[in-house]
Amino acid sequence: MKKMQWYNEPDKWTQIDDSSLSMFVTPQTDFWRETHYGFTVDDGPFYYCSLGGEFEMKVKITGDYRTRYDQMGLMIRKDEKNWIKTGVEYVDEKVKLSAVVTRKKSDWSVIELEQNPKSIWLKVVRRIDTVEISYSLNNNHFKMMRLAYFPDNTPIMVGLTAASPDGDGFEALFEHFEINHLPDLRRKQWLANH
Repeated sequence: MKKMQWYNEPDKWTQIDDSSLSMFVTPQTDFWRETHYGFTVDDGPFYYCSLGGEFEMKVKITGDYRTRYDQMGLMIRKDEKNWIKTGVEYVDEKVKLSAVVTRKKSDWSVIELEQNPKSIWLKVVRRIDTVEISYSLNNNHFKMMRLAYFPDNTPIMVGLTAASPDGDGFEALFEHFEINHLPDLRRKQWLANH
């Protein structure tokens, strides 16, 4: 996390070590563009680094969710009109897995879990123009929850995000955060064909 920086820095946060961060999520914040609700907001905390190429990003998240739409997880972002956030959203007093893909306008998909787990592992893999989002309850078996398009050949911001659109904020803990570059798939394909 040494090369990380803030977009919308929260008032209270602590970098625990090279792979862990805690924050008190800024109240009345969110990331959303237009669809259904008719508004655009771009003021949630986002702790990120800039990255190109193909990569895998993973983290364990634990939140003291209190209010509808309290959320935390991972984000990749080209600019204010092109981004993906994924993780947990607290809806109807339940922890739900969430993915919002934004290409000028936001969409939202959710998966309801049978129980409210204390922590969830998230993984985002970017390959060429594809982003694969997976989750796990034990860091061993990951299930894919979303496959989305995202423009390739462009450096992007990647990292940790949270928001509390309707609430007064909450404690969010990110642990075991890591980003690993993947072998260049296009180079392998070119070499295989020549």
